[in-house]
Amino acid sequence: MAISDGVRSPQDETGRPSETGAGDAPNEIVDAGVPKDEAAARPGIHGWLDGIRSTRAGRLTLKIVIGTIGAVLVIGGLIMVPFPGPGWLVVFAGLAVLATEFHWAHRLLEFGKRTLSAWTAWLGHQGWSVKILVVLTAAVTATAIVYYGLKLSLDLDLIVEAQKLLTR
Repeated sequence: MAISDGVRSPQDETGRPSETGAGDAPNEIVDAGVPKDEAAARPGIHGWLDGIRSTRAGRLTLKIVIGTIGAVLVIGGLIMVPFPGPGWLVVFAGLAVLATEFHWAHRLLEFGKRTLSAWTAWLGHQGWSVKILVVLTAAVTATAIVYYGLKLSLDLDLIVEAQKLLTR
């Protein structure tokens, strides 16, 4: 079939798919130079991440950025764990960030979710005495960690300071 017949071939003279959208080639160009496979890409953040991962430099850069952000969140969360606040939440958030790029982090996150779910279910089936004991143990542990943390790091003894305030 010749071009003069009014029908364009699916490939031009360079061997690449034509830009008319004709033909059944797997890398067919459908719109504004975008390959058909990319035109059906995932929407939203996943599509954006897939676009970055499409190049070697993009994959490496993404791994470095995600690894750094996730590591900062996990380390910051682990520092916050002994203190009252969202320590474990930040650790899990950091693992979720790392899990977008690293399979080991995804497995660790799933293990953590299963363990937390099993522990929560176990605690839910216990009587009030066990629940109160768990809360008291957590409170005593948090108090001891704060007390010794302040005493060892800032040389601030809370018991001596409380006695000074009471004897005024």
